[in-house]
Amino acid sequence: MSEARGTDETGGPARGQGPERPGNRGAIRAENERLILKAAEEVFAESGFRGATTGMIAERAGIPKANLHYYFPTKEALYRRVVEHIFNIWLDAANSFDENDDPVDALTSYISKKMDISREHPTGSKVWANEILHRAPVIQDYLETTLRDWTASRVAVIRRWIADGRIAPVDPHHLLYMIWATTQHYADFNHQIATLNGGHPLDEEQFASAKRTVTEIILTGIGARADRSADKTDT
Repeated sequence: MSEARGTDETGGPARGQGPERPGNRGAIRAENERLILKAAEEVFAESGFRGATTGMIAERAGIPKANLHYYFPTKEALYRRVVEHIFNIWLDAANSFDENDDPVDALTSYISKKMDISREHPTGSKVWANEILHRAPVIQDYLETTLRDWTASRVAVIRRWIADGRIAPVDPHHLLYMIWATTQHYADFNHQIATLNGGHPLDEEQFASAKRTVTEIILTGIGARADRSADKTDT
């Protein structure tokens, strides 16, 4: 089977492109997968796993259905790749827990990045939300392994902050749930936000204000300040 770009459906060079050079194959594959994943994310967000078809996704990506199956043999394989893609983006945002010892810096960075992801990848967040709302029929195993392990590692960091007196003694799980719910609201309910904003998405200034507000409310709620441990020592 041919690749979606650079070859025709018989496996030969696409008309007008000349012979495919070996050095171009990796770039072609990466671009094809990007187009497929973008289209799949949009279609799954709109129609859900059950309602979406590989034909709909191929049409949205502008490629033959057969070429889509060259990269992703089944709809489930493609769906899992879409879910893993958004989750890995969220994982990268949480690197601040490891890179910053101070909870104020770590949480400020995490909340900011999660807000940016909601703005830049709204359909990916919607796919995840739809899956969870339906009790994770496709990715339950992912929740019970990757997500559970990741959450446990973040909870351990938060508990260390509490033990060191850097934040108030809150339940780490509920702190994470609050951050997820608040930041992902700007993706999952972006239409509602736009409607309440006079029919327009938040502009740069409004979005920056939203990030500051969300961060301030969460940090204030858990008593997070850079000098909290010093206050505890003094008393």
